[in-house]
Amino acid sequence: MATTPGMSGTDVTAMTAELSSLLPLWIGKIYQYDNATFGIRLNGEEKARHLLYIVKGVRAHLVSTLPDAPKNPSGFSMYLRKFIEGGRVLAVEQKTVERVLILTIGKGRPARQDDKAGSEAGCDRQDDKAGSKAACDRPQEFRLIIELFDEGNLILTDSNYVIVNALAQKRFREREIVGGAVYSMEGQDPGSLSYEEFAAQIAEDEADIVRALATRMQLGGPTSEEVCAIAGVSKSMPSKFSTEAQLRPVYEAMIAYLARLKTSLDPVIDDKGAFPLPSLLREPKAHYPTFSAALEAFYPKLVAEAVVEAKVKLSREERIRKQQEEALVKFEKKIVEATECSEIIYSHYGEVQETIGVLAAASAKMSWQDIAKVLKGADSPAAKRIVSVNPADASVVLDLGEKHKVTVFVHESLEANVGHYYDTAKKFRNKKEGALRAMERAIVHPEKRKAAGPGKMKPKWYHRFRWMETSDGVLVIGGRNADQNEELVKKYMEGGDTFLHADVFGASVVIVKGKTEKMDEAVQFAASYSRMWSSGSAAGDVLAAAPSQVSKTAESGEFVAHGSFVIRGERTYFRNVPMEVAIGIQMEPSLAVLGGTPAAVEPRCKISVRLHPGTFEGNDVAKKVLRKLKEVIPESDQKMLKAVLNTEAVAAFVPPGGSDLVES
Repeated sequence: MATTPGMSGTDVTAMTAELSSLLPLWIGKIYQYDNATFGIRLNGEEKARHLLYIVKGVRAHLVSTLPDAPKNPSGFSMYLRKFIEGGRVLAVEQKTVERVLILTIGKGRPARQDDKAGSEAGCDRQDDKAGSKAACDRPQEFRLIIELFDEGNLILTDSNYVIVNALAQKRFREREIVGGAVYSMEGQDPGSLSYEEFAAQIAEDEADIVRALATRMQLGGPTSEEVCAIAGVSKSMPSKFSTEAQLRPVYEAMIAYLARLKTSLDPVIDDKGAFPLPSLLREPKAHYPTFSAALEAFYPKLVAEAVVEAKVKLSREERIRKQQEEALVKFEKKIVEATECSEIIYSHYGEVQETIGVLAAASAKMSWQDIAKVLKGADSPAAKRIVSVNPADASVVLDLGEKHKVTVFVHESLEANVGHYYDTAKKFRNKKEGALRAMERAIVHPEKRKAAGPGKMKPKWYHRFRWMETSDGVLVIGGRNADQNEELVKKYMEGGDTFLHADVFGASVVIVKGKTEKMDEAVQFAASYSRMWSSGSAAGDVLAAAPSQVSKTAESGEFVAHGSFVIRGERTYFRNVPMEVAIGIQMEPSLAVLGGTPAAVEPRCKISVRLHPGTFEGNDVAKKVLRKLKEVIPESDQKMLKAVLNTEAVAAFVPPGGSDLVES
């Protein structure tokens, strides 16, 4: 049901029926107002005009007016116009009962059977008038897929669901939204299940009946509660041990409710939101002629109206008060979400504990890249609950069939994972209390204008080590001293990683976190940030080994110093690795000083300086690099970079020993 966060799957079912009743339709102009909102003019018969308003990830319905057309059309809206403007809407469909609305659009004029001008032979002859563009305008079929779940998306495919383009191209564990990939239409439509199929699936669920309907039948919470009310059963009835006498009324209520969404709508708004049908559980506040009208009345104003309101001048005190009130709403939302996530982890104690145990053991033998591949192809319930894998901090996102997905850190206990959410809730409670105190005191602080442009890079756990990312995105970490060498090997080295060490006594431990096609960049990093740099050599050798070959156990009668390790078995040598580093300024997607091998750093940096072994000490070199970078930074960027560009940030990437700047 349509609540503030967005439309539900059953709302989309009702909207599909409403739009289908208006066919035939033709695609008029397509507008993009910002990163999330779109408008499509739909032309009907007898000069009828319908306006479809889309907020990706939230809603898609007809409105009485669209915002004013943008002065400069976006690239994506122009792309859609090229392919589907003027096309006929052949069908409006929904993917099963998911929050996915699909418009099938025919583009082009099909040739008549008695029109030889439309024949293939005629079209192939350049000197034949029968091959004219009008006669050869063969029909094509496209599908515009509007996703209203998670962050949402707009996707254009051909008739076989092969993706032509998408507003946001992404790769997930279970699917890919990229050009050339096939958009999956797999899924279960609960409205087409027999009673036997329905009962078999419900019997497998350990939860109560309302949760089983919400997750296994994908009806969502409000619709599931409504189905239970129609069936006259308690929503807390155990699904697994229910008899046919208890389950059959639930099945029949579900089938009847889904059928009504397609045939006999009575849209209303009540205390919980906008609904295509009145609820047995709540009194409606108002009835509406169409579901679109109810949604338009329920949801916030469109972009244009919001912009007009924003232009109304408020006093300085009013603006600050408004910002504080908005912040309080956000803080409260964060507190509730963190608290609910901690409860979800405890309520699924066994499943979370199993996930932590299995993945912790797997990471000791495999890289996280390999683990992600195994999970993608696995069909077990345990694998399916893992939504995504984040190798950078050894965490996974779990979907446990609850309101929120939860993030779990594999190398931490279940209690420690719950503690993260408790800490988050505590942090936002403190912020909320601070905001309330400020509002009570009615203290108005001077406004601080945010500098335009990207923000500062957020600190990561590996920033205290030497680090860089290879040009294919693989993290490389090196120890700054013996303590960090020990920590890297004992705590952060995992199966599938590569251990690197410059072939010189006392060199840093370097760990390549996963597989990379750019090992030359990683070994140059290991050579440059070693004692070989201070020797003044231009090149040196680097050895590579698997984690299983690295040990702290010495041979009999020998001693392994703190920060040193024994490598057993065959190792790979990289000979005559050139020593050179680059230090530069990254502008996108966040502001940061980066350092490492030139091939890895320079493509990411707007401005950079190279170093090679030389005579100037580290702090002097850092000052020289800083001065050199500031000389070429445009004045317009100077203020924005002030927070990240300083001697300390540059010095973190200067190799140990003397260095010289490479003159460009």
